[in-house]
Amino acid sequence: MSGLFHRLATRAGAPVPFTIDGAPAEARAGDLLIAAILLHRRALRRFEFGPGDRAGYCLMGACQDCWVGLADGRRVRACTTLVEPGMAVVTGGADA
Repeated sequence: MSGLFHRLATRAGAPVPFTIDGAPAEARAGDLLIAAILLHRRALRRFEFGPGDRAGYCLMGACQDCWVGLADGRRVRACTTLVEPGMAVVTGGADA
């Protein structure tokens, strides 16, 4: 994986398949969506008000910088949402 985050220890839990912009990805049961995405990507989403990428800021649900879209139309905070099997994340084009 070439993400911004790297696991320092093996995490127990069942594998959870999901997609990021249509690309297959895998997390572990109990992973927050922000960690699951940043294990695979260097950015969480595109910045909506200019060029550049975002990777979350506070990592605890206060700053509102981690909102991502899901293919089913929901918009969720990645730092407080658990990854779900089959979840289809739409980042707005963050680099892989």
